[in-house]
Amino acid sequence: MIFVIAPDSFKGSMTAIQFCDAAEAALLERFPGLTVQKIPMADGGEGTVDALTQAAGGRKRACWVAGPLGEKTMAAYGLLGDGKTAVVEMSAAAGLPLLPAWKRDPFAASTWGVGQLIADALDQGCRQFIMGVGGSATNDGGAGMAAALGARFLDEQGQPVPLGAAGLLKLEKIDLSGLDPRLKEARFRVACDVSNTLCGPRGAAYVFGPQKGAKPEQLPQLDQALRNLGQAVRRDLGKDVMEIPGGGAAGGMGAGLIAFFGAELAPGFQIVSQAAGFEEQIARLKPDVLITGEGRMDGQSAMGKLPVEAAKIAKKYGVRTVAIVGSKGEGFEKAKEAGIDAIYELKTKDMTLEYAMINAVDLLKETIARINFLPAKKEEA
Repeated sequence: MIFVIAPDSFKGSMTAIQFCDAAEAALLERFPGLTVQKIPMADGGEGTVDALTQAAGGRKRACWVAGPLGEKTMAAYGLLGDGKTAVVEMSAAAGLPLLPAWKRDPFAASTWGVGQLIADALDQGCRQFIMGVGGSATNDGGAGMAAALGARFLDEQGQPVPLGAAGLLKLEKIDLSGLDPRLKEARFRVACDVSNTLCGPRGAAYVFGPQKGAKPEQLPQLDQALRNLGQAVRRDLGKDVMEIPGGGAAGGMGAGLIAFFGAELAPGFQIVSQAAGFEEQIARLKPDVLITGEGRMDGQSAMGKLPVEAAKIAKKYGVRTVAIVGSKGEGFEKAKEAGIDAIYELKTKDMTLEYAMINAVDLLKETIARINFLPAKKEEA
């Protein structure tokens, strides 16, 4: 028998790589001689660098960059085996976890460090970039990132504006003449699973600003900062990024990557699965079972989330899909309707969430030990 293991991470509990290793150990204990192929996956958020450097071959590289508020931070990105592709999670340099709650300030926070990571990858010869844009502490539309690579953002006196959203309130002109020329040879693909636009009620500031430290009365100003940026992009660069779905991702980073680098936005699973060669491996191996999973499976899972998208590919090749999840929520049945054959959860009704998260690896092994992977009839899990 052949099994493929391709999960997402269980946020705050178990990485995709830990899931793969634990599931492999449990399967081999139960079925000695089994062929197992591990393909740790991600959706562009936390864990994308680790998943792709293992699944697609490669290594991690770390360097010193500026953190969200300019503090010196050691951040890592991935260099894939082709020697040309870099995988960058913007949260490594500009993420919320880098700041305690009391220091979060989207008016001051900047993506400058993300630009430094890109510059380092350019130095390594990379010209293909996969950008993960989840978990940002910033609301600067990627202006800090572009400034670190030579762009100039100027006020009405022709002087550089301060970093962060506060500077965008003073923005009058964007000058890309000094942008790193190597960027003209580069292609950027952005793993983006949100449809929020740059500005407005469903824009970056109003939807994501509060979690980054913005008070309710500050949201109109924060929104205006991105509106200024969008208007300057349209006027000076000839691009309209104001209404692009996904432009509001990561404090406007989606719009910024399009405006400054000509990036392409696509669903996270699509980008990561292509880089990992997921469908090619399913077609080549023709496994008996695909094991996938995520922290919580609910009605949203059928709307582009990794386990369901992986199951759709598996179904094309007649492969049975079993999802092992942390817990099931309202509407999880939609995932079965979309192609998953059986769903098992680690958390039982009498178990606390904290216990389930702390003991996820052991619970996963125990679950694999009891699953009937190839039943005569499709079971109702």
